[in-house]
Amino acid sequence: MALRAGPIVIASHNRGKIREIQDLLGPFGFDVRSAADLGLADPEETGETFAQNAVLKAETACRACRLPALADDSGLAVDALGGAPGIHSARWAGPERDFAQAMRNIEEKLQAAGATTVDKRQAHFVCVLALALPDGKTETFTGTVDGTLVWPPRGEKGFGYDPVFLPDGHERTFGEMSAAEKHGWSPGGPPGLSHRARAFAAFAAACLSPVNA
Repeated sequence: MALRAGPIVIASHNRGKIREIQDLLGPFGFDVRSAADLGLADPEETGETFAQNAVLKAETACRACRLPALADDSGLAVDALGGAPGIHSARWAGPERDFAQAMRNIEEKLQAAGATTVDKRQAHFVCVLALALPDGKTETFTGTVDGTLVWPPRGEKGFGYDPVFLPDGHERTFGEMSAAEKHGWSPGGPPGLSHRARAFAAFAAACLSPVNA
């Protein structure tokens, strides 16, 4: 599914996600807009998987504006909590998107479960990107990154659960990393560190060409 440079909609109102996807799209020459910019309402996320919710958001935005739409559904899956919060990661932050409280809630549940050692605090960030085109075609691309959860939170960069997620093989949380460190991806290079960068690398390999290629 080749995608030519031109207008593309990021089907999100989450400013952190929009910023990260805009950065990743940078080398490809797109005129990037967001659902928030266009005044598109968020659909109710009724899917039971990341992929289902990503497709729902992308196809809803694509139908509304008749432009290619790229949607992300992502979240944190904690082994000791049976994979929670998973697809409900944003909902754990409540209507005010209070991720500081969401991180406290996870820590309280980990403590209650006796998950106090590194081997019991394993977690995974998962991202599915869905691309929906006006011709009716939709494809999905998945990226994951493994790590452990730290407490207390460390760092003020990134967003969401980044300050408590320590990716395997690293000494700093996502909340302590710059955008370049967190993503670590460029066209033709390794797939990157973050779950979103890894999903985007798969999307780019299948669909995109840099503007100077």
